[in-house]
Amino acid sequence: MRERLITSIAIVFVLVVVGVINNFYLTSLLVGIISVAGLYEAKKLFGIENERIFYALSLFSFLPLVIDPLVVGVLGVIGVSGYVAYFQRKINLISLALYPFLPLMLLLELYYRFGLFFVIWLIVIIALTDSFAYLIGKSFGKTFFKEGFSPTSPNKSWEGVIGGVMVGSIIGAFVGLREFNFLEAFFIAILVSIVSVFGDLFESYLKRKAGVKDSGSILPGHGGILDRIDGYLFGAPLMWAILYAMGH
Repeated sequence: MRERLITSIAIVFVLVVVGVINNFYLTSLLVGIISVAGLYEAKKLFGIENERIFYALSLFSFLPLVIDPLVVGVLGVIGVSGYVAYFQRKINLISLALYPFLPLMLLLELYYRFGLFFVIWLIVIIALTDSFAYLIGKSFGKTFFKEGFSPTSPNKSWEGVIGGVMVGSIIGAFVGLREFNFLEAFFIAILVSIVSVFGDLFESYLKRKAGVKDSGSILPGHGGILDRIDGYLFGAPLMWAILYAMGH
């Protein structure tokens, strides 16, 4: 517990410092480091042994320092796909470009195009969804719904998921009033909240298939990088897409 608390404080400290400085190059560097760590964990979860792709995408992770993150993300997917086709490699190599590389580039694009507020808003929505899903699930799980939320994650209850989504969406909507009216903010918040649940579920599926409890051990008491950012890997691309579609 002490180890987990210390790690949590360290994570919050780093995020606060980076947020206060609010510099694109520093933020890009942090996302690049997270991407490399996430790619390392993901290649184990996907059972990928081809180191070339890992090293190539790791290098690509720092290209947003000089190139638009969206362009880098698309180039990464196209590059890996072309490599697979040209050298007739296993199709699952593309998985690394799609998860976690592309979502992290879209997270950075969210910051680059729309500003720090939207990253903070994203964090608020997903952190509240995750925290209250755990608290409500622990207190009321399987009280009203006897079946769990999904066989992929047996301990996740419908009560927890619904409660977490509602808290994350409602409070998230109030935070979003800085940029939108309540209905628009609630619409964005509830969609992001819902997909973050499936981001967590997808990570659980990968770990179950790989036969591991955590995606890694880089964060003492918390597991791996992917264990901490799974919801954001689904939520960030959706928030970016919605804002883009709205012409915000």
